[in-house]
Amino acid sequence: MTLINQYIEKNKERFLDELFGLIRIPSISSLSEHKSDMYRAAEYWKQLLLDAGASRAEVFETDGNPVTYGEKIIDRGLPTVLVYAHMDVMPVDPPDKWVTPPFEPQVRDGRIYARGANDDKGQSMMHAKAFELMVKTGTLPCNVKFMIEGEEEIGSPNLGKFCEQHKEMLQADVILVSDTSMIAPGMPSITTGLRGLAYWQVEVTGPSHDLHSGLFGGTVANPINVLSKLIAGLTDDRGRITIPGFYDDVLEVSPEERAMLARAPFDEKDFMEGIGVKALSGETGYSPKERTGIRPSLDVCGIWGGYTGEGAKTVLPSKAYVKISTRLVPDQDHTKIEKLFKDHLESIAPASVTVEVSYLHGGQGYVCPVDLPAYRAAEKAYLDVYGVLPIPVRSGGSIPIISTFEQVLGIKSILMGFGLDSDAIHSPNENFSLEQFFNGIRTIPLFYKYFAEMAAPMA
Repeated sequence: MTLINQYIEKNKERFLDELFGLIRIPSISSLSEHKSDMYRAAEYWKQLLLDAGASRAEVFETDGNPVTYGEKIIDRGLPTVLVYAHMDVMPVDPPDKWVTPPFEPQVRDGRIYARGANDDKGQSMMHAKAFELMVKTGTLPCNVKFMIEGEEEIGSPNLGKFCEQHKEMLQADVILVSDTSMIAPGMPSITTGLRGLAYWQVEVTGPSHDLHSGLFGGTVANPINVLSKLIAGLTDDRGRITIPGFYDDVLEVSPEERAMLARAPFDEKDFMEGIGVKALSGETGYSPKERTGIRPSLDVCGIWGGYTGEGAKTVLPSKAYVKISTRLVPDQDHTKIEKLFKDHLESIAPASVTVEVSYLHGGQGYVCPVDLPAYRAAEKAYLDVYGVLPIPVRSGGSIPIISTFEQVLGIKSILMGFGLDSDAIHSPNENFSLEQFFNGIRTIPLFYKYFAEMAAPMA
């Protein structure tokens, strides 16, 4: 640890400067006007990896945004770690809620504030700098590959094909990812499960054009009113999703595993205060942590239609729109859920409107066994830095490509996150603790050390 700490202390200001340079690139994958920024970010990553000591780094084209690949092969007889991260970020809406400009990183009270500070530029930079540290100090114990994509925030639509096309190049013993969170600053955790995802946009159309609400209201169906009723009917009073067949494939977690998951500390009062709510809700019969870890959910992510400008306009709108996501659990198949949702919504829509359901993206859930060498290596690395063993947790979030890696490449992923619930990812004023950033750089080289020892072939 002494060597690691010395290198970090000597280079910490440069590490932050390089992270801030990456953050200043507004690489928003969901907005077409930022296409050129995706290439700027990809080239930035290429140079980062070369400067850190990669023997090869290049930018690959896909049918969408680019992928940056890099590697350092020191001995093909040694284990290989493939680091996965993403260079794209979420939009900044609503911009007026940001205290400081989202792409001008600032440090306040020991935290970096900017879009991408945590997700995933801050956490991915930890890997670049940990790799640099090992190369420059001569302590790299195994082969390392990097795959940095530009479409994670829109569901990684082209990365599966990229993996199919480059299976040999991407061969590894484990995939290492930092795109998740820890329980608390002094309480590390390893994410052993991720929920899957299915995401739609729904368009409800009534009359052919907007109408006067006085002359037509009460006679012509209002698409916003209809859509509101459709949405309200998607869950019942017990918090269960009402789509027929939705729960058919849900993997029920045993009482023993539920008891193990319950060991993770959770203060409901602090949780509510941290997000500014007075009460929690969800599926009856499950704890708040279980509702996000082992149970599926359905949420409206955006809704619009009609007149939303200043003042009043008495309009009966022609159209209404909503974006809806479901978080899925093993063994739910997102393609099956896609059809169930579409069929259900169309079947319950009244004849007074037409409903068009468009599937935007989705992905499968993922479970990581706790007896893998990579899990045990991560466990020891966290213990060395934080002084306590990490707790296995199942995350409510989704990283759809993780299950694709297993299906296409046949490789398990280990999810070593360093974010915190307070980091406001996907929200205004996203932030990342400097302490967590530097602790990540301390922990990752130890993972390599222990994994190389555990995974090395016997002589």
